[in-house]
Amino acid sequence: MMNTATDKKEEFSVLEERKDSILYKYEGGCSGTGIRCDSDSVSGAVSQRACVYCGARVVLNPITDAFHIVHGPIGCASYTWDIRGSLSSGEEIYRNSFSTDLREKDVIFGGERKLEAGIEEIALKYHPRLLFVYATCIVGVIGDDVDAVCKSMSKKYDMQVIPVKSPGFSGNKATGYKMACNAIMQLLLPYKNREKRNGINILGDFNLAGEMWIIKNYMKEIGIDVVATFTGDSSYENMIKAPAARLNIVQCAGSSTYLANRMQEEMDIPYIKVSFFGIEDTTNSLLRIAGAMKDEKALQKAEEFCNRKARELEGFLETYKKGLEGKRAAVYVGGGFKAISLIRQFKSLGMKTVLVGTQTGKPEDYEVIESIAEKDTVILDDANPAELEKFMIEKKPDILVGGVKERPLAYKLGIAFCDHNHERKHPLAGFEGVINFTKEISDGILNPVWKYVRQ
Repeated sequence: MMNTATDKKEEFSVLEERKDSILYKYEGGCSGTGIRCDSDSVSGAVSQRACVYCGARVVLNPITDAFHIVHGPIGCASYTWDIRGSLSSGEEIYRNSFSTDLREKDVIFGGERKLEAGIEEIALKYHPRLLFVYATCIVGVIGDDVDAVCKSMSKKYDMQVIPVKSPGFSGNKATGYKMACNAIMQLLLPYKNREKRNGINILGDFNLAGEMWIIKNYMKEIGIDVVATFTGDSSYENMIKAPAARLNIVQCAGSSTYLANRMQEEMDIPYIKVSFFGIEDTTNSLLRIAGAMKDEKALQKAEEFCNRKARELEGFLETYKKGLEGKRAAVYVGGGFKAISLIRQFKSLGMKTVLVGTQTGKPEDYEVIESIAEKDTVILDDANPAELEKFMIEKKPDILVGGVKERPLAYKLGIAFCDHNHERKHPLAGFEGVINFTKEISDGILNPVWKYVRQ
């Protein structure tokens, strides 16, 4: 006999305000009528999410020739210094942080002059074409007119100085994504009437460990031109070409769907959501891109390419599947699309996903997660460490796939860990990523250290 949704939630003793953000998959459906998501974190729950400023910075940071001034205390800049494992084929300046380092005196008298001096120093020393200014929490409190400063300095030094309104208290990480997308649109709108060409923009890929290069190689393989990328291995000159594309493909739905919607409404560029994690999703994505471009030749090439790659991986996967079949996985990642791909990847390895959560998943993402999750899976949105610990003890996964904040928790519980976030140094996307991911999962789960830890 099945417990009711209320009984199950009481059994896990979660905070009252968090109960609607957790679902329990049982035979025939899920507890509740839908998950509460895409909302601000519960106060005092110590969410695993980052702040608005961090959400904006991680989207804009990989632009290789852009400068970033963090208008706030030095801690904000140090928190996001070289935050992504994004690789560059050009400039490396994006890996640095510049800060106005606001102090007590600036809080009292205002920090606008300090910001002007910071922009001026960079302008005279580096002569950049693009500079982002992040308004952090303290700026939102003291009321510096960052817009006016940016406008004035843009005119004075003939460069793009774009404000990014990202006080941490003004929303959540997803709000930061929107602020970054608004900043990108401010850069693109003067070029919105560019003549269209037969190519695509890649949105929501940040070239972590060179993944953007893998995807661009796939596009070249099937004969589809890439106009611009957002924001992995991108540059000012590359980005302003984007309005000429006929299609946007969105890899990270959480960070870039808002940008894709604005480009569709204001530049008449349609978009599709894709994922390049796992054989199934990589294959489907390449076929859908060729189909959306209405290119029969590209579609044929995509079919041949994907079939060849899948055949090449058959023996490799069968070898590793023997040691992984029946193992249990927990997933806690940023976006819903990534979580969906991971569930499918684990299923292809004969593994069961027993816990799955995201920081910024949307209702439509959770509908798909519910439909493909197996019986007894726990599904949660915007979890806190206490919940993750409780559910991992209950569900007993062999490995947790997450980001840097979840690693210590997994190791403390004697559970293997796979970093699927932006600090990683090896690609997990595409067919190459399948090899790396499978090896990492296998090495983690089958490491002999666990027999000494789990006693």
